[in-house]
Amino acid sequence: MTIWLFIVAAMIVAMVVIGGITRLTESGLSITQWKPISGTLPPLTDAAWQAEFDNYKKIPEYTQINRGMTLDGFKAIFFWEYAHRLFGRVIGMAFALPLLWFAIRRQVPKGYGWRLTAILALGGLQGAIGWWMVASGLSVRTDVSHVRLAVHLMTALVLLAGIVWTALDLRQLDRRALARPAAMRSVALLALVLLFAQIMFGAFTAGLDAGYAFASWPLMGDAWFPSGTPMTDPTWRNAVDNPVVVQFIHRWLAFAAAAALALLAWRAAQAGAKRAALLVMGLVVLQIGLGIATLLSGVWIVIAVAHQANAALLLVATIWAAHALGRRGTAA
Repeated sequence: MTIWLFIVAAMIVAMVVIGGITRLTESGLSITQWKPISGTLPPLTDAAWQAEFDNYKKIPEYTQINRGMTLDGFKAIFFWEYAHRLFGRVIGMAFALPLLWFAIRRQVPKGYGWRLTAILALGGLQGAIGWWMVASGLSVRTDVSHVRLAVHLMTALVLLAGIVWTALDLRQLDRRALARPAAMRSVALLALVLLFAQIMFGAFTAGLDAGYAFASWPLMGDAWFPSGTPMTDPTWRNAVDNPVVVQFIHRWLAFAAAAALALLAWRAAQAGAKRAALLVMGLVVLQIGLGIATLLSGVWIVIAVAHQANAALLLVATIWAAHALGRRGTAA
């Protein structure tokens, strides 16, 4: 079961990458209907392609931004959204079918059935969240809600974290029949909360196109925070809806998260998990470098996608270190 869960986790990381490409290529609204079953097949005839294109022409993104797009241009953005939805279905089947097989054969260890079922249910909900996100951009807006985008990404990462943690618990159980599930230590919880918060602001940054606001580092233009930035009321909404404020928070929250992750890595190394600790620190440094490079490059898609992919890998490494710290008698 451990290998199966690690494979699904790797697929979710790949899904995060595909999702990042879908967002950065502005492809997410190209499919305007949710067809969980029939939508598995792409358009197969010229008439079917034209029908999909005609549906796209009805939404604000086309009428206000992409008016005049050719059918070939539409096919290019359709590809990424279709790949994103199809791979989501593949991941669902890759989790559900083996789980059913293990359940029928009574190979699910005692105490893990509810956890695996909860992960399956959350995966199903993720599909609905994805459509909820897309629906926000079909009638009034010319893009999807950045808040719903963040919910969609964070749900995917909660799934990833849950699957990796469960796989590590089961690996311990394979090694020692009486092994108990690892506990979440306070330092690990702090690191994960700050990492999730940082990734959430990364999603806000992507959804608001806030990365384009200032392509300089460490200053935003010629100041740490640009004077004269228009603010909204109530004040707290600036942290969610104001691109300049969101970029500012995303820039500097990174270092608070990095400090917490460094503390976790140090504690994990003390507990014997030196490889996990080194991986966490290496990915933290890489993530900060990729974040700065994303800004300085003007959000070049290759670097931006690498930044998002590395965030998912950093989460996996953090879960590994947190799990190692939460085990009694760790030696990893």
